[in-house]
Amino acid sequence: MQSFPGQVNTTTTASTQTPPNIRFDPSYILTLSGRVKILEMMANILGFISVLASDISSHSRCGWFNTVSMAGFWTTGILLAFYLFHIIEKFYKIPWLKIEFIYCAIVTACYLLAASLIAALATSSESLGVAAFSGFVGMCLYGVDCWIKFKAIKDGKHAQGQPHSSRPVSATTGPIEY
Repeated sequence: MQSFPGQVNTTTTASTQTPPNIRFDPSYILTLSGRVKILEMMANILGFISVLASDISSHSRCGWFNTVSMAGFWTTGILLAFYLFHIIEKFYKIPWLKIEFIYCAIVTACYLLAASLIAALATSSESLGVAAFSGFVGMCLYGVDCWIKFKAIKDGKHAQGQPHSSRPVSATTGPIEY
């Protein structure tokens, strides 16, 4: 017959953090990503207003540019609000950095196309020249944001807050009586 050990090691897992609260925290605006989001929104709204101020704002190219700029404005604004109110941190299981990386890459490509199409029409209206410039600036800003997200994914960083992890806790009990 086999003899049993005199003690038993048990390992349990305990959560190290409590779920974060939804709260307003303006410190995100001071980060590089926060500043880039603010600048992206400014480029979006400037381009949108510039196209609307042109004489040929009903042209299909102008419509495409306005679609890109308003989609970028509202989506970036919602993401900014999510960061300011720590909603990103609250729903930490969602791969926010990957979602933002894909979003920024798509908007960068769309702005390249939209700004190029508007630049071709810029000879007919000065405001379209301003819109094309703001479109190219927006393209660069979204490209920078895409690069920031890529680096964060590569470095294993989290979108906001500390990672929610579990740590093993070992407990040793005395001899077992049979």
